[in-house]
Amino acid sequence: MSEPSIATALGRGAVSGLAGTAVMTAFQKLVEMPLTGRDDSYAPASFAQKVLPIQAKSQRRRKALNYAVHFGLGLGWGAAYGVAARSGLRGQRAVAAVFATVYTGDVLLNTALGLYEPRQWSARDTAIDVVDKLVQAEATGVIYERLSA
Repeated sequence: MSEPSIATALGRGAVSGLAGTAVMTAFQKLVEMPLTGRDDSYAPASFAQKVLPIQAKSQRRRKALNYAVHFGLGLGWGAAYGVAARSGLRGQRAVAAVFATVYTGDVLLNTALGLYEPRQWSARDTAIDVVDKLVQAEATGVIYERLSA
């Protein structure tokens, strides 16, 4: 099998990241949140409002912003998977590398911006965050590999 161009790898990654985010969102809404009793998170909207000159002035707009950023970040995770795959990492090695890099960056950036306080998270909250995002990373990897077959 020949190596895809960087544009192809990024495109596959972006599509895979969007689809992986849809899988994570379904997992959250249908499995995790009913089990944990956790309410919706607006961390993506809070991030956008912190770094961009935008403010959601109603709950409806905040929810729309939240989903837009949620899927935009997933697209970025997918593009990172595409870069990893093009660099020779595939399957679980790629998932692990991308997850470790992107998840760590996400937590560090949000902590630096004052949006996260992981030192105050319970073990349960940490597990929920890691599992939800690992579902996204795994789904992105599976979808990317299927698109590459």
